[in-house]
Amino acid sequence: MHSAILGSVHPVLATLNVDDNATRTRLLIYVLLGFVVIIALAVIGWTTRRRRQRGLPSPAPMPDDIGAVRGEFEGFYVATTSDGQPLNRIAVGGLGFRARATIAVADAGVVLALPGNNVFIPRADIREVTRSNYTIDRVVEPGGLVLLAWTLGDTKLDSYLRVERTEELVSALESLLTARTGKKA
Repeated sequence: MHSAILGSVHPVLATLNVDDNATRTRLLIYVLLGFVVIIALAVIGWTTRRRRQRGLPSPAPMPDDIGAVRGEFEGFYVATTSDGQPLNRIAVGGLGFRARATIAVADAGVVLALPGNNVFIPRADIREVTRSNYTIDRVVEPGGLVLLAWTLGDTKLDSYLRVERTEELVSALESLLTARTGKKA
């Protein structure tokens, strides 16, 4: 009966005996091999990306005094990408993975307190603050991500942050630009 039903669907399926332990074992092995290949390709891709980006300098060291804190925000560090390329993730300098973060905006710059790694972005390196709704692994409502455009050495980068108090974070970041340039961001 089982073969008759499968045979009416497709002639090749009629010959497949799904109750056969050897067939099940073979199918399981094929699925596991597929997963291993996918994981291996992901590791190779990540390693290649890191190798291509090894010329990027390390983020600036944390200064002894960051000055007055203009705001501290709990949320997510989503990603850092190349300028204008929201699907080209930066994988070096502790910037490769999405994580919970505390974002502190201080007179000296921005501190991204990530698990096991603090990234400091000096005020002089901040180019622009704007809003976005997508990047590599995140799509949100319009303006739901804060895009912090900055420079690392000679490389222009965009970091994406997701916080509940978005307007307050944007305001604090814009106050850094205003203090640096003397004009409204």
